Amino acid sequence: MVQSLWNDDQAQEIARDAGANPADQDLALEVYASRLIGSNPALVQHGGGNTSCKATRRDLFGREIEVLHIKGSGWDLGNIEAEGMPAVRLDPLLKLRALDRLSDEDMVNAVRGTLLNSSAPNPSVEVLLHAYLPHKFINHTHATVMLALADLPNAAKVVREIFGDRIACVPFFMPGFALAKAAAKVAEAHPEAEGLLLLKHGHFAFAQEAKQAYERIIEHTNMAERWLENTRGTPVKKPSTTRAPAPSAASDILPLLRGILGQANAEFSGNIDAPMPVMDLRAGANVQEFLARPDIDTLATRGVATPDHVIRTKNRPLVLHTADIAGGPDAIKRAVDAYIDNYKAYFTPNAARFPEGKTMLNPAPTLAWIEGLGLVGMGLDAKAAAIAADQAQQGIVAMAYGEDCGGFHPVGEAEIFDMEYWSLEQAKLGKAKPPALAGRVVLITGGAGAIGLATAKAFAAKGADIFLVDLDEAALAQALDTLGAKRHAGAALDITEEDAATRAINACIERFGGLDILVSNAGAAWSGAMKDMDDALLRKSFELNFFAHQKFASAAARLFAIQGHGGQILFNVSKQAVNPGKNFGAYGLPKAATFFLLRQLALELGAAGVRVNGINADRIRSGLLDDAFIKERARARGIDEATYMAGNLLNREVEASHVADAFVTLALSPRTTAHVMTVDGGNIEAALR
Repeated sequence: MVQSLWNDDQAQEIARDAGANPADQDLALEVYASRLIGSNPALVQHGGGNTSCKATRRDLFGREIEVLHIKGSGWDLGNIEAEGMPAVRLDPLLKLRALDRLSDEDMVNAVRGTLLNSSAPNPSVEVLLHAYLPHKFINHTHATVMLALADLPNAAKVVREIFGDRIACVPFFMPGFALAKAAAKVAEAHPEAEGLLLLKHGHFAFAQEAKQAYERIIEHTNMAERWLENTRGTPVKKPSTTRAPAPSAASDILPLLRGILGQANAEFSGNIDAPMPVMDLRAGANVQEFLARPDIDTLATRGVATPDHVIRTKNRPLVLHTADIAGGPDAIKRAVDAYIDNYKAYFTPNAARFPEGKTMLNPAPTLAWIEGLGLVGMGLDAKAAAIAADQAQQGIVAMAYGEDCGGFHPVGEAEIFDMEYWSLEQAKLGKAKPPALAGRVVLITGGAGAIGLATAKAFAAKGADIFLVDLDEAALAQALDTLGAKRHAGAALDITEEDAATRAINACIERFGGLDILVSNAGAAWSGAMKDMDDALLRKSFELNFFAHQKFASAAARLFAIQGHGGQILFNVSKQAVNPGKNFGAYGLPKAATFFLLRQLALELGAAGVRVNGINADRIRSGLLDDAFIKERARARGIDEATYMAGNLLNREVEASHVADAFVTLALSPRTTAHVMTVDGGNIEAALR
C-alpha cells in the first residue's frame, strides 16, 4: 500500500516561506504535493503525470486575473520547483472549449500565447484538461494499480464497485483538446466525484485544498490495490528498489543480443558505426514470477499499460525463451528478425492512415523478456535503458493484476500507433543530436585515481556510460558519486588477481549489457636500481603494469568478438616505455612490454574492427607522482616544484585532464589504430621514432 507522506508542519513551513501572497502559498503547497507524488515510482515514473493549481495573480496593469500553474515540459514531479510549474492565463484557455476541434499544433501555439512568462517551459500537453476541471488543486498520476483497473474490459463496472460515485470514468482519447473536452463533460455530469479514471490511461484526483487532493491520490490508489489483491487472491510481487544479482547467464546472453541489435541498428541507419544499445537488466523476484507465467507470449502481444510507455518500450517486447537461448546466435537472430518484421507489419498499414505519411522509427526492440534471465530495457544510453526497464517493471505488475482480475486489455494497436508517432509525444525525447559517444560503454581500470577519474569525466561528458574498476572501495564509491552513481557503475577489486578481468567485465555486462571501450589505465611505480632489485618486487610490478593490462585486453577482445561490432582498447603506457629513468627499471620494463602489447594486439585484432591505441604521458600529479615524490625530485634537481612539473618544451604542467582528453581523442578517431599519442608537453628524449 502507498503511504501518505504529507506532513502538516512541513506544509505550514513551506507556505510561510513562500511569502504573504496567497497565490505563492498555493503554488508552494502544490509543488510540495507534486514532489511527494513524484517520489514514489508506483505512482509516476520519469516525467509522467502532471499536477496543477489555480490562483489569482495581477497582470502588468494591476488587474486581477485567474491563472493555472501546471507542470512544464522537461520537469519531473519528484524534483520539481516553482519555476517548473509555469502560469498560463485561464480565461483564454476556457474560451477554446467552444471550438469543435483544435489541432495539436494550434493548441500548443494557443497555450504558449497564454504564458505569463514567455521564456517559461511549455505547459503539459494536458493543460486544457486541468483548465476545464473546476477544482483548484488537480493531480494526475499513472499509478500501477490504477492502470490495471483502467485496462480491464469492464473497468467502468469495477470502478463503480470500488469507488461508487467518488470516481467517474472517461473514455479513451489521445491527450489534448478532445480528451480535455470529454473529461470536462464527464466531470460536470458527476459533480460529486473526487477524481476521474481515464480508461486505458491514468488517474486524476482533485480538491479545493492541496493536502486533500494529494491524499485522494493515495486513498484511491490503495482502494484499487485492495480490490485487486482480494480479487486475485494474492498480491503481485512488486519491483525491488535495488537491482537483484544477475543470473550467471547474463554474461553469455546480453553481449550476444547486444551485438545482434547493434547490427540491426547499423542496417537501419546505414551507418556501420551505429552504436549498440546500452542495456539495463532487471532480474528480481517480481520479474522471475512474471516470466514463469504460462501466458507471457499472449501478454507480450497485448500492448502497454498506458500509452505513455510506448515511446520507451514500443508496443511489445522481444520474447526469448530458453529454446531460443539454447539455439545460440542463429536462434536469437531469428527471433530479433521476426520482431523487426512484425514491427514493420504494424507500421505499414497504420502509417497508411495518414495522408502526410510517417517515417518509420528504428524497428528494433527496446525491451526484452528473457526466460530464465529477466527483463532488459534497452536504449541509446544507460538513462534511456533504465527508463525502459522501470516502465517495463511497472507494466508487468499492471499486466499480472489486470489479466488475473478480469483481463488485461489496454489501448488498441491503431491508438498506440497514433501515440508512438504523435509529434507531441516524440518531442519528449528531444531532437538534439546525441553526444558523440552516446551508446558507448567504457570500462576504466584505476578509475578512482587522478587520471582514471579525469578520463571517466571526459568520456561521460561525451555521452558514454562508465564502469570504473579500482582497488580502493571507498575511493571508488566517491568517484562514482562524483560521476553520478545512478547512471554509472563500478567494481572494487584487485586487478592482479587471476580472474579479476573476467569478474570486472562480467560485472560491466550485467550492468550495461556489454562493453565498447576498455581504458586499461591502472598502474604503480616502484623505484630502485636494477642490480639491487628484489625479484618479488619486479614480478609484482609486472603483474600490475603488464599482465593486468594483458589480461583485461584479452578479456575485452573476447567480448568484442561475441558482440561482433568492433571495439577499442586504450592503454596508459607512459614515457618510461621509451625513455628510461634512473632507478625506474621496475616500472619501465613492464611498460615497455605493454607498449609492444599494444602494437601486437592492433596487428591481431584489426581485421575484427578492434582498434588499439595508447597514451605516453609524463609527470602527471597522480598516485604515481604524489606531492612527496615531486618535492624530492625537485629538490634533487635544485629547482622548485612548479618548474619541475613544467619541465617540458612548453614550460607548462601537464594535468590528468589533458591525458583524459587525449584518450577521448583517440576514441573518436575511427581510422586510427596501433598509435601512441604523446602527452608530455614536449620531451624530445621520449619522442617516438
